[in-house]
Formats: sequence, C-alpha cells, structure tokens
Amino acid sequence: MAAFYLYTFNLIPHSHSSSASSNPDSLSNLNSISAKIDKRRSGCRTSGFAVLSAHSNPRILKSNRRSRYGQVLSPYDTDDNAGDEDGDWFFDDEDSETEEFDADRKKFKSQKGNDTRQGSRRQLEEDQSIRSLKSEGSFNICKGELDVKNGKNTIGSSFYTFNKSEDYDSSEMHGIGKLKPRKSTENKYCRLSEEIDLDEKWFPLLDYLSTFGLKESHFIQMYERHMPSLQINVCSAQERLEYLSSVGVKHRDIKRIILRQPQILEYTVENNLKSHVAFLVGLGIPDSRIGHVIAAAPSLFSYSVENSLKPTVRYLIEEVGIKKNDLGKVVQLSPQILVQRIDSSWNARYSFLSRELGAPRDSIVKMVTKHPQLLHYSIEDGLLPRINFLRSIGMRNSDVLKVLTNLTQVLSLSLEDNLKPKYMYLVNELQNEVHSLTKYPMYLSLSLDQRIRPRHRFLVSLKKAPKGPFPLSSFVPTDECFCQQWAGTSLDSYLAFRQRLLLKDFAKKYEKRR
Repeated sequence: MAAFYLYTFNLIPHSHSSSASSNPDSLSNLNSISAKIDKRRSGCRTSGFAVLSAHSNPRILKSNRRSRYGQVLSPYDTDDNAGDEDGDWFFDDEDSETEEFDADRKKFKSQKGNDTRQGSRRQLEEDQSIRSLKSEGSFNICKGELDVKNGKNTIGSSFYTFNKSEDYDSSEMHGIGKLKPRKSTENKYCRLSEEIDLDEKWFPLLDYLSTFGLKESHFIQMYERHMPSLQINVCSAQERLEYLSSVGVKHRDIKRIILRQPQILEYTVENNLKSHVAFLVGLGIPDSRIGHVIAAAPSLFSYSVENSLKPTVRYLIEEVGIKKNDLGKVVQLSPQILVQRIDSSWNARYSFLSRELGAPRDSIVKMVTKHPQLLHYSIEDGLLPRINFLRSIGMRNSDVLKVLTNLTQVLSLSLEDNLKPKYMYLVNELQNEVHSLTKYPMYLSLSLDQRIRPRHRFLVSLKKAPKGPFPLSSFVPTDECFCQQWAGTSLDSYLAFRQRLLLKDFAKKYEKRR
C-alpha cells in the first residue's frame, strides 16, 4: 500500500486519518504537543511542508536491504506484521533498551528537580495528551513527530506503534511526545566501529563468526589482513565452514583458521574446498587426519592443486627422494611442507648437513622422512647450535650423525630447558657416559620430570637399581611394562610415587621463585 508522509517544517499538524481530524480534542492535544516540540527546534522554523514518498526516499527504505538472515526485504508496506523485519534490522535486543531507558530517566528526573512545578505541569499535559490520543486509536511517535494513520506506523527507522487495546505508562516516554528509541545496532560493535569503517551489512557475518569465539579484536585483525573477507554473505560463509567441519576440522580450530587465513571464507565449496580435500586424500592421508592437516596449514587452499601442490609433491618424490608410500605420513607430520619453497629449503639443508657432518644423501632423506619439520628450521639458529652442543659433550661427527638419523627431533629440543638438563642428569645421577646416547638416543626425547627421574628414583627407593651405570633401556617401555619387568610392583604404586615426587619438585621450584 503506497503511503505518503508529511514532513512539516513549521510543525503545523496535518491530519492523516478521519478519526483524528474529526475529533477536535485529539487535534487540540496534538497541537499542544507539536507546539512544545517547536520550542525545542530553534533555528529550524520555516514555512511550507514537503511530501515525501516512502518508496523513493532512501533514508526510509532501501530496495536492496536484506534481513540478518539474508532474506530480501520488501520496500513496500504490508498489512501483516508491519515492521517486524525492520525491527530486526535496525534494533538491538530489548535488554539493552532497559539500560538506556534508565539513564534517560535519571536525566529527566534531574531536569525535573530544577523546576518542579513546570516539570509536573508538563508531565501532566503529556499524560493527558497521550491518553486522549490512545482513546481515539493507534498513533506513531518518531523523532518528536506524531503521525496518526489508522494504527499503522509509517515513518523512519525508529518508530513505535500504540494500539488502544494496549496500555502504556507515560513513564515510557522521554522528551516531549517521543518514545525512547531502541539501541542502534551500530553500538553492537562499538570498538570495531571506532577502528575500522564498519558497514551494517557485515553484522550478520560478525554475529555468526562470534559463535566460534571471535571477538572485536579478531575482526580488526581480519580487516587488516584481508578486508574483503568481512564482506562475505553469511550464508556462503556458513556453507564453507560447515563443509570444513564435515571433513574433520574441529570447532575450536575454526577460529585459528579464520585468523590465519581469512580468505578461506571466500573459497567456494565446489570449486576449491572439495578439490583440495580430494588432493589430500589422494596423498594417502586418512579421513581422520584431514582436519588436522587443514588446521595446521589452512593456506594450502590458496594454492592451485594443479599448478602448485602437485608439482611440490613431485619434487618431494623425484628430487628429495621421499618414497611415495611415505608421502602421506610426511604431510601429516608437517603440512606446511606443501606450501613452502621446498626446492630452496631442501637444497640449503642438504648442502649444510653434507658439508658439516659428511652426511650421505640417504641419511638426510631419512631425517626428512622422520622429521620433515627439519626443512623449516633455521640453519644458523636451529641446526648448528644443537650440532655444536652434541659435539661439546664429546660426540664425534659420526656419533652426531647417528643420533640425528635415528632421532631427528633432537633438532627441535631446547638447549637450556631440555638437552643440557638431561645430559647433566645422565652423567651425574645415572653415572652414564656420553657414548650411551648413540645406543639409546631416545633418552634425549623422553621427559626428565615425567619419566627419567621418577623411574630412576623409584628403583633406588626399592633398592633395585643396578650398580654402576643406570640402564637407559629401563626408560624405554611403557609404565606397566616397567613395573612388571624392572620394579616388580603394581602400576598404582609407581604412579603414586611419581605423583608425590612431582609435588615435591614443584614445591622446591616454588620456594626458589619466592
């Protein structure tokens, strides 16, 4: 139903319905309220009035507007549930409305205290005017203007409709003839709107992404990394993220994926996501590990399968020498291997290990197969310091090479917090020589607090520790096998001893910090 609205500049009330115009009391009350509004609008008086159409005024309705669920909103009024969609579009939840109302109400009370009589008289007149208009039918109040139109609101984005069948307290009014508007959705992301040029059309997407734990600070990061990712339709984003969940990506990993690769919201399911998942499956990666690979290297979706990923795989097989059957395991251990410059990375580390340790190609290939993260480690800050440490404790290059070939992850361990303390315990407490590490390099990968020290101390307490060098082989089996083969006690006894030891060590560390 087409509707035209009268925006008066001299605030002379115009009747919009027969019921309002035929009742002189209603019109008189309307004039009284309009006169009060006129006093507050200093500098805005002029003669004449303008007739605007709701169908052509972009400030009233937008033809391309959508609801928060992506549905197109009709630019025309309807008789059923008028304004319901607009209410969802423009307004926040009603809880915030109460807070804002309380603040305004306090302000009104403070003004009222300055002139009690005048304030009481004004309030009484407003109450009488509202009750009079309510008795005649429905009316709308928007931005200080009254529009009486057959019980149907028609003006602006912040409106309220009163029906005579409903009761409203005059305390719900603030200002003259003006209902407190609901809190704008712009206030929903206050910090975000201060940092970036925020568009209301992004709100549905932001609401959806918030369900994965993303906050305003994260949206700012997304904006800075890839602003178009915030312009994606929420339905499209939901479809893509749901697909990732269906192939094994965990809900808690979605947040990290989006922050690292916000472009993933733009990748279509059919033309991108499915083809990349099929590529991973073709490498021999089991379905249960697909989600892990995606979470570890979400940027792989930005690489072409045919022009980038497959050539990388061919290089690993043909140039590096990784067996095709081992490729799936290599990618699971280090998904980033698919998205790095593998040629330069491999050549640099191959040349370094060959020159520094005299390592043959086969040994280096074994290292990469067991621990492909080797290709990511810095030579100067990662590989060389650890090789020099093993040399410093008495190992020859051949010993170092043997240890690294059997336990390449030694290159990932911290010198100060891991390798050095274990070596000191090996020599001082276990009374072993350094050459024992070439036979049991696994010792360097075991936890000093959780396995090495508890098992040693437990056997000592039972007086079952052998004389001389403590056997490193006792650290290799599981807890249950250790209790059966070495301690001859129940598993519960050992676990209780270990727990007491851990608490004791923790108390000592706490005292040192104090």
